[in-house]
Amino acid sequence: MKLTRIDLNSWFIQAGRQTLLLDPWLVDPLVFLGLPWFIRIEHRQPPPFTPETLPPVDGILISQGQPDHCHPPTLQRLDKRIPVLASRSAAAMVRRLGFVSVQALDPWQSVRWGELRITAVPGAPLGPIRELGYLIEEETSQVRLYYEPHLSQPDVRQRLQQQFRPIQSLLIPVVGQIFPLLGEVIMGPERALQVVEALQPQQVIPTAMGEVDYHGWFAAQIRTLGSLEEFRQRLGSLNARAGTSIQLCCPTPGETIPLSTQATA
Repeated sequence: MKLTRIDLNSWFIQAGRQTLLLDPWLVDPLVFLGLPWFIRIEHRQPPPFTPETLPPVDGILISQGQPDHCHPPTLQRLDKRIPVLASRSAAAMVRRLGFVSVQALDPWQSVRWGELRITAVPGAPLGPIRELGYLIEEETSQVRLYYEPHLSQPDVRQRLQQQFRPIQSLLIPVVGQIFPLLGEVIMGPERALQVVEALQPQQVIPTAMGEVDYHGWFAAQIRTLGSLEEFRQRLGSLNARAGTSIQLCCPTPGETIPLSTQATA
């Protein structure tokens, strides 16, 4: 498997001849609740791909119904015949946008897509809704990638440990965000390291980090938790203490990296 960074939560996942587009945001702006004055996010530089310049895409994988994962202006410009796997909230949205092949997944439901087995992993609860992460396995090689864009809960990590190890690659936040009244909505270095310690991957790839600018009243209230350098130091300390060699991989927009194929204990 290979992973190509687009920006923020958007990635390509390639397995053999199959390419999946994960949580695509390819056009500006990104607006929550339809209120630009409340929070608006824009790319500092144009993304490496537009909806019209994407390579051939075999499927779209969407973890949440929020616009930083399920971005209507981007999706409106994509081919509506591309199959979509999504959380229930995101599936409802993409159906309204005209996509004709949409499957909503429930937590721990698995489906096979070509060479991949994709398992919906319970994500962080956002109000009354619990959105999804994904466990993505290339069945021929048994290479596994765990994607969680917000918070990985202890019960989820325990089940992943018991049923899905080894998980060679983690695609998780390592720099957090604290929202007013909600607390740590995106996990920072401390919680990210707890995920690493539990799952013992070979590599960690940060997500939810982008070359982006935040605007609006609510954006000004969001606090950053930790930094990439803090996580790098914590990971280095863990490696020294445990005798491990877990790598931190930080691709730039448009860069493709191979996912680890090494077995873990």
